[in-house]
Amino acid sequence: MSRSVNLKKEAKGRDCQIRIPGVCNFNPYTTVLAHYRMAGTCGTGIKPDDAQGAWACSNCHDAIDGRTKTEYTHDELRLMHAEGVFRTQAILRGEGKKL
Repeated sequence: MSRSVNLKKEAKGRDCQIRIPGVCNFNPYTTVLAHYRMAGTCGTGIKPDDAQGAWACSNCHDAIDGRTKTEYTHDELRLMHAEGVFRTQAILRGEGKKL
């Protein structure tokens, strides 16, 4: 039976699912839920639903949010983030947790 979970709390101690090559620190102690932003679902001060989040280490989170520069384009970073969202959702579903 599925049960609803706090997806932000679920991120603690988990492996980064964004895994940007040359950026990821692979340190689960820095992992947080990084929300994927899409037009119409968020804005200034408004985050999307937690189900639209990926587990991200501090380095990957900084890269996708633009706080640090990388060799990757904006579109490449968005794709890696989106794939991270899908991997995060797959793990949670595999554990029987409701998104």
